[in-house]
Amino acid sequence: MRPFLLSLLLISAAIALPAQEYTLGPDSQPQDGTPKGTVIKFVLPPGKYYPGTPHNCAVYVPAQFDPSKPTPFMIFLDGGQALGSSMRVPVVFDNLIARHEIPAMIGIFVDPGILPVVSDTDQNRYNRIYEYDSMTPRFADFLLNELIPAVAKSYNLSKSPDDRGLSGVSTGAVGAFMAAWNRPDQFHRVLSFIGTYVAMKGADRLPALVRRTEPKPIRIFMQDGTNDHIVPTQTYGTSFAGSWPINNQVMYEALEFEGYDVKLVMGTEGHNLKQGGAILPDALRWLWRDYPQPVVVHEPAAVHEPDWDPVAKVFSTIYVDKPWQQIGGEFHSIYSLTADRNGNVYFPDPVAGCVDRVDATGKVTHFTEPPDYASIVRMGVGDQLYTYEPSTADIVASSTLTAVASGERTIIRNLAGVKDFAVTQKGAIYFIDGSSATIGFIDSAGEAKTALRWADLDGEMTLPHGLTLSPDQSMLVVSDGVSRYSWSFQIAPDGSLENGEPFYRMELPETTMLPWQSGTRGAMEDTAGMVYFATPLGIQICMENGRVAEILNCRRRAPSR
Repeated sequence: MRPFLLSLLLISAAIALPAQEYTLGPDSQPQDGTPKGTVIKFVLPPGKYYPGTPHNCAVYVPAQFDPSKPTPFMIFLDGGQALGSSMRVPVVFDNLIARHEIPAMIGIFVDPGILPVVSDTDQNRYNRIYEYDSMTPRFADFLLNELIPAVAKSYNLSKSPDDRGLSGVSTGAVGAFMAAWNRPDQFHRVLSFIGTYVAMKGADRLPALVRRTEPKPIRIFMQDGTNDHIVPTQTYGTSFAGSWPINNQVMYEALEFEGYDVKLVMGTEGHNLKQGGAILPDALRWLWRDYPQPVVVHEPAAVHEPDWDPVAKVFSTIYVDKPWQQIGGEFHSIYSLTADRNGNVYFPDPVAGCVDRVDATGKVTHFTEPPDYASIVRMGVGDQLYTYEPSTADIVASSTLTAVASGERTIIRNLAGVKDFAVTQKGAIYFIDGSSATIGFIDSAGEAKTALRWADLDGEMTLPHGLTLSPDQSMLVVSDGVSRYSWSFQIAPDGSLENGEPFYRMELPETTMLPWQSGTRGAMEDTAGMVYFATPLGIQICMENGRVAEILNCRRRAPSR
């Protein structure tokens, strides 16, 4: 039976049964002899991310707090609720910390902001939905740059993401998850009660995004009830946004699909904290189990089963036992890179003013001598390295048979405004000419012509940014830095481009920093026909049919404890 159908049957069956009774257990009650922490309330003044909007906050400090040591902490969204009778977080912390079932940690409680009114007749602006129910990194930035630093002025907070947890209820669960999703270098633990993973402000996209994105080191505890926004006469859900129980189940299955350390507890309650408050102690134990062991990425359990299909899955491209490694030192900007058949990688180094070469051992050396301010590098036939230098507007080719450039020859001169180019197996060149809004073509004899004017595409192509050829050299892929779609063109016998289609659909970043741009940059195609696009979300890998199947994360260096 399909999991989705099974979920529907379980929910329908649960509705016909009386709801379970959930009560707060001993771990949620004050215990004699248990050291008690203190709660200090404060107001965080308005800042950059939510202008004019203060936030009511509180800090729980355990009795065992040692100011000489970096201290783990959890941030609770809707902090007033977490401090109240439905969750009793300080009491639960007291009891679990005293028994060493969770580390001695600080609790940070933050309520959503409310914009103060100028007069009693003015309308308030309540920020809860804006802050929490958002896919953008704004709330994570608020936590990292305003809330946490404010608390860190008084307490020694750990900088390790393994020591940092987030908790949210309903829409707050989305806010907690998204803060960790957007900044997995900062947060590794998430507690989600009655999460609103439905179609309100984009959270319904998360399961599909999770399934395609390289897993992040996040541990997630989830809880929901089969009667959450469900009534007997509307088993499909009472909200325009969807079904809370089904969407929590779908989210859970997506996380399982990618190998996350995730647990879903489905009860029978509605959209309330009766079950969540009752199981909070167990949820915290599970979330912090094995501490201080780090939270790490795991392959899905099914990857070793005989029926595992590796096609179009992240783990067909990357390996958990071969993690990403930094090569060389710190490079301020790498605009372009390419590789030869032996696996040596070449890229322009604008600081050193040369083209650098990385060999198979990771050793970085200068391939060309300064000054060489090439901006684009591409590999051509016979492992000839082609470079374009804007200051001279020349494309130059050199041999890569040795570790330093040799046999340099100028392929074409005075080709101003080139944004990218691709070299065919016959030595012809396609290039993006931003000054004339065309894609040009230079045949192997050096004759130039216009292969495409993108103005002829009725405005569908806006800002071409990258070029790559199919393995059989019959198609040219053109990325678009504005549209979410990138293009596929057939190469005619005379080299012109025809039968173009906006074939590849990119996933767009949730940000106000690129309000009208996809941000798609370079493109490369492998021998199997998979196309790799550089985007703000990471490397998006498209199948031959144009679907994004994998997203490799942008790399961030995690802070130490």
